[in-house]
Amino acid sequence: MLDRFMSIITTIGRVVLIISLFIVGFNLTAYAAGAAKVAKDPSAVPAPINRKDPATVKIKLIAKEITAEIAEGTTYTFWTFEGTVPGPMLRVMEGDTVEFTLVNPKESQFGHNIDLHAVNGPGGGAKVTNVNPGETKTFSFKALNPGSYIYHCAFSPPWLHVSNGMYGGIVVEPKGGLPKVDREFYVVQGDWYTSPSGTKGHLDFNPEKAAAEHPDYITFNGHVDALTKISPLKAKVGEKVRLFFGVGGPNVGSNFHIIGEIFDKVITGSHKTPIENEETWYVPPGSMSAFEFKLDVPGTYLLVDHALWRLTKGAAGALVVTGTHDKKIYSPPAP
Repeated sequence: MLDRFMSIITTIGRVVLIISLFIVGFNLTAYAAGAAKVAKDPSAVPAPINRKDPATVKIKLIAKEITAEIAEGTTYTFWTFEGTVPGPMLRVMEGDTVEFTLVNPKESQFGHNIDLHAVNGPGGGAKVTNVNPGETKTFSFKALNPGSYIYHCAFSPPWLHVSNGMYGGIVVEPKGGLPKVDREFYVVQGDWYTSPSGTKGHLDFNPEKAAAEHPDYITFNGHVDALTKISPLKAKVGEKVRLFFGVGGPNVGSNFHIIGEIFDKVITGSHKTPIENEETWYVPPGSMSAFEFKLDVPGTYLLVDHALWRLTKGAAGALVVTGTHDKKIYSPPAP
């Protein structure tokens, strides 16, 4: 009897997953107009570094508390950097001196700060950037270690600010810049804890669910449909792609996978020691990696967290590749 019950549960699970994959893979119609959205466009990536000498780089971010959609017809009050989840991708070079300014508008309800994981110094900047509503603070740091890193708000309690969307990525390129690619993308996963669950209308943060690590939503770029209906990734056959993928958290890491692709290189930490020919790569909360791959065949490729039940909570995206089909690599062509 127990075996039969478990078989039924397994079958139901498979059906739900198949339906979810079908919806994500083929329902890529334009998103309906509605409430404001914090979903970050994955193609909004700063230009690569094309210089060899260190410089002084000035960066300013504004903390913004904004009510916007987390799913179609469902809103949430996000705490953000510059009004998007994730916040803007920051890009500097090894050896640069970064003068960083954080602004907290007087309209804000809460204090904020920033901890950049690329910083060598107490708090990663958080110790000297506490800004109450109406305040602005500046600090400087030297970018010593090339790599891809997360930044986030660490105002007490830091887990609350991260839970509400205050995170992003900073890339420190090696001297002379990273190798050239044809296209770059920027994606950050996050987990969300809300009350009530699964309803339309406005949702509030649920601290009990967050403490128990039971998310209602797990998203790429701050919205259930951010990378499917709103802003799918787009590229062409033959292009070499670099995708910066991070996890803001606060709790759930990502088993990052692109269905139908193999990562030529996974760069976690130093660009000098990449992992080659990887299928799925774990990115923990508070971390970012770079994934490089070449596109061989046109079609729609799904981005997922390969803990696949998370797809039903929103952890899905689409990479739409156009170009000439090569039947020697893949035949027949995917519909």
